[in-house]
Amino acid sequence: MTERRLMLVHAHPDDETIGSGATMAKYAAEGAHVVLVTCTLGEEGEVIPPELAHLAADRDDALGEHRVEELAAACKALGVTDHRFLGGPGRWRDSGMMGAASNHRDTAFWQADLDEAAGELVKIIREVRPQVLVTYDENGFYGHPDHIQAHRVSRRAFELAADPAFGEGEPWRIAKFYLTAMPTSVMRRAEETMRESDVPFLVEAVDDLPYGCADRDVTTEIDGRAHVGDKLDAMRAHATQISVSAPWFALSNNVGQEAFGVEHFILHAGAPGPAGQGAPFETGGLGEPHDREDDLFAGID
Repeated sequence: MTERRLMLVHAHPDDETIGSGATMAKYAAEGAHVVLVTCTLGEEGEVIPPELAHLAADRDDALGEHRVEELAAACKALGVTDHRFLGGPGRWRDSGMMGAASNHRDTAFWQADLDEAAGELVKIIREVRPQVLVTYDENGFYGHPDHIQAHRVSRRAFELAADPAFGEGEPWRIAKFYLTAMPTSVMRRAEETMRESDVPFLVEAVDDLPYGCADRDVTTEIDGRAHVGDKLDAMRAHATQISVSAPWFALSNNVGQEAFGVEHFILHAGAPGPAGQGAPFETGGLGEPHDREDDLFAGID
């Protein structure tokens, strides 16, 4: 294979680290070209440190600019040197949680014209020419409007990038399109471990969380355990949004989560590659070899 090129599309600064940080660090360390596209500055995020509370949208409204710096530090920790904001920094604003008044701003990403936003992503795709594209599932992983929109924009750009009748530049066909995933069995194992440990965060039942998928839906799992330290350092860089007490972290709701080194994906489009060599680590408690890929580039020549 020629240079491996991986593109990830995330909604806000910190999403890249939480959902795919170990994977990004692994491929970057292996010499792949990893490009991160972030859709907003995360202006509507809730600020955790009291001394930075003035940055919030309902006060100084300066959080976005601060999170640009946090994201740069996180990318450095992950070894990612190619980062873009979709349409340029601040082109679309964080929409806030579903149902918030901020959803209705003209500049909110939730209100973005689909083909316009996808067109901006197509420009990057045709420049970078990634073999693999990663974003969220149709529900945006947990229902945030910007995550849902990131899925829609990525799916549309996946189609348009290969269409010679659309836009400028040489068409490019992405070989594999993945969605991030979190098997409920993995979440249950983490919940059990947290309940048995001295965790400085709240422990919430998996059934009460707004995300999770069945093990059978997962097509690919990436062993990035060697880069959990990088992932945790990147989380610490996102200090306005994430509290870290390794190996645990929490967002502003103070609900504990594990910083996983094994990250899971669902192949949404493209031909699956060969399965990995059995299960080199626990796979959601299945405890047996499986037919999942262990490489996002599996099967790509």
